[in-house]
Amino acid sequence: MPRISYVNGQYLRHREAGVHIEDRGYQFSDAVYEVIAVVGDRLVDEIRHFDRLARSLGEIGMEMPYSRAHFVLKIRELLRLNRIRNGSLYIQVSRGVAKRDHKFPEGAKLAVVMTVRPMAPPAADLVRDGVAVITVPDIRWKRPDIKAVALLPNILAKQEAVRAGVYEAWQVNEDGMVTEGTSTNAWIVSGKSLITHAPDNAILNGVTRMALLEMARDAGLALEERAFSADEARGADEAFLTSTTAFIMPIVKIDDATIGTGMPGPYTKALLERYSGHLWHGEG
Repeated sequence: MPRISYVNGQYLRHREAGVHIEDRGYQFSDAVYEVIAVVGDRLVDEIRHFDRLARSLGEIGMEMPYSRAHFVLKIRELLRLNRIRNGSLYIQVSRGVAKRDHKFPEGAKLAVVMTVRPMAPPAADLVRDGVAVITVPDIRWKRPDIKAVALLPNILAKQEAVRAGVYEAWQVNEDGMVTEGTSTNAWIVSGKSLITHAPDNAILNGVTRMALLEMARDAGLALEERAFSADEARGADEAFLTSTTAFIMPIVKIDDATIGTGMPGPYTKALLERYSGHLWHGEG
């Protein structure tokens, strides 16, 4: 069965789908995006994802191209055409096609692209044994809280992780504080406290992050939303990362430092169990 994508109102064969060369997302990265997990034919954390999409658009002077109900109808049709019940959905909204000029164009129509693909859960051995990460300088712009498509610094950092043979790179600002991973949020456990960066302009407020914070509060865990240093992370009792596609991934090594016992710890395992229930039975 051919893969089908959505481009500006049309459902097209994926290999034939495309946008105009003067689309501002292509020429200026003047666009935002979302990635949503689809589990059992359900858009996981649907409300949070659309809230964040609307916020990202608003922060760069754009509005939602469709109502949420209209968006979901288009997504349902895309999933049906691709016969996907478990996968990932990519949504991108750009300012549209216009003559190349830095200022906002007048009268341009927002461009919407959506693709879906099957998505396997994270490898069982990685979740069981944990992964390693490295730290790298955070060289991104000052608004990573906007889920913009301008991801070159993230790509360069991710490639450093690939060259080092590790799962992810945690970015560290000029003050020595960990902000987040290249495509994930960063967490540590110190004593009885679960610690992750506050949702300010230094990080993208991950949807999985938000869901996990709610679960942790419901479980009565001690939470601290604050910055932590790379040194504090290397000395933590536990560490893990979160994202829409990695879910919760235990971390057992940061740079050359072994975390805790060198195996996923009890807090991480308990949160993994709770999040698994959320994936399969939680509300959108």
